[in-house]
Amino acid sequence: MKKLMLGNAAFARGLYEAGVTVVSSYPGTPSTEITECAAEYDEIYAEWAPNEKVAMEVALGASIAGSRSFCGMKHVGLNVAADPLYTAAYTGVNGGMVIAVADDPGMHSSQNEQDSRHHAIASKVLMVEPSDSAECKEFVKTSFELSEEFDTPVIVRMCTRVAHSQSAVEICDRVVPPQKEYVKNPQKYVMMPAFARGRHVFVEERLEKLRTYAETSPLNKIIDNGGDIGIITSGISYQYAREAMGDKASYLKLGVVNPLPVDLIKNFCAKYKTVYVIEELDDIIETHCKKLGLNVIGKELFGYIGEFSQAVVAEKLLGVKNEYSAFDGNVPVRPPVMCAGCPHRGLFYCLSKNKITVSGDIGCYTLGASAPLSAMDTTICMGASISALHGFNKARGADAEKSTVAVIGDSTFMHSGMTGLVNIAYNATNSTVIILDNSITGMTGHQQNPTTGKNLKGDPAAAVNLEELCKAIGIKRVRVVDPYNLAETEAAIKEELAAEEPSVIISRRPCALLKYVKHKPALKVVSDKCKGCKMCLKLGCPAISVRDGKAVIDHTQCVGCGICTEVCKFDAIGE
Repeated sequence: MKKLMLGNAAFARGLYEAGVTVVSSYPGTPSTEITECAAEYDEIYAEWAPNEKVAMEVALGASIAGSRSFCGMKHVGLNVAADPLYTAAYTGVNGGMVIAVADDPGMHSSQNEQDSRHHAIASKVLMVEPSDSAECKEFVKTSFELSEEFDTPVIVRMCTRVAHSQSAVEICDRVVPPQKEYVKNPQKYVMMPAFARGRHVFVEERLEKLRTYAETSPLNKIIDNGGDIGIITSGISYQYAREAMGDKASYLKLGVVNPLPVDLIKNFCAKYKTVYVIEELDDIIETHCKKLGLNVIGKELFGYIGEFSQAVVAEKLLGVKNEYSAFDGNVPVRPPVMCAGCPHRGLFYCLSKNKITVSGDIGCYTLGASAPLSAMDTTICMGASISALHGFNKARGADAEKSTVAVIGDSTFMHSGMTGLVNIAYNATNSTVIILDNSITGMTGHQQNPTTGKNLKGDPAAAVNLEELCKAIGIKRVRVVDPYNLAETEAAIKEELAAEEPSVIISRRPCALLKYVKHKPALKVVSDKCKGCKMCLKLGCPAISVRDGKAVIDHTQCVGCGICTEVCKFDAIGE
């Protein structure tokens, strides 16, 4: 039976059919659905870990125990998990271990465009790359076999387009291999220097075996259409090239992207007058070819930035441009904004109003950087807001401590914000940290986290008490505010910035999109009272606009949060 499936859903089906028993991940677009779909199979234990490092360590522990395991993350998450990854390359596995990393060319939902192939090269582990949903499933199943055959973690590289596009997938039965026996073996699993030196020898020997495997791997395919043009590519770039060029070119589609084959590529290049390398982001394949002395054309045509498409390939190789109609009118841009009723809006309004410098973090609240709120000065990576605030205040002194805060979401705080707060308490700056507790992991689509009281499957779980945790870390001043109450929120910010010790404000209200949240009736502008001052527009609420000089509220968007009534000085807004 065949079924139309998202790449991520097909990946999860591959986990199921391969007999995986333990899955641990941290949500990150575009990888999130792999673990969510895996959790739908009762035979698989699946969890959200606090961060990617923990997830990979859980998966490695399950592998050492003899079971097949998996962890998934987006590309920047692999940075967080790099520490266990590089050592797992030395220890190897017992049961098969597969890691999904989803790159994001075009930065649809990410802060950078890093190419995860570099991690595979540096850690010296096998990396494969599927190009459609069917390959997602089959490559996963093959990866577990290769993991156990070569005693290595295997990284499956996804990207946004493969993860979130659909194609037909053959549905097969689940086959669970017998759990491997765990045998105490410190020389393999205890990576102290005396043992690690020997394992490094193993890593280099394994890499040579993997290179030999890459030469004849069925994951690498040649589509020979004759002619003078050859294209070497992988992943989604193969789909773009095939759609644009059709039978006008022949293709070497690389499913194994680390280590790259040598003879296979040389023999392919020898058949064609002109060979192009088409790969998104960095020139990994191209550089490999040029080191082999092969004359290939790559980044001088396609560049290093952003996504490709079939149109890009057709333009670069055939000189064909798609025709399109241009509209000369002045169409306003529609950037993403915080939802109507978002609990973060009131807080950011107070920060913007008081001209507070804001060290920001990763989450839907990052939209607080956008106009008209413009209430964020920096965003670096998960958890960096708190550590960066401490450094900023240490560098600029007491004046900065009175006018600078960090903002971080509840899930991000659990991910990697806690240690930054420990640093503030331990190394003493009078820093104010604001935890935006919206009772869910919002940005990636409402996943549970250690503060919500539910696990991945929605079952009751231990819930971290943020107030008690912050106090245990060493912060004596901890208070909770409702961001819908602007006066209370603004007063708390001013008081904590004035305090001569570290402090935490927890801005607590559930995400407006959560199903259990009961909204109030939509508000309405009394036109006769409205003076057209546009103060309400400074909130950046998508439900509020101006028509004929007067504010109007879209009742289909408004959820009655009421913060616009607090900024209107003329009582022009009411139920």
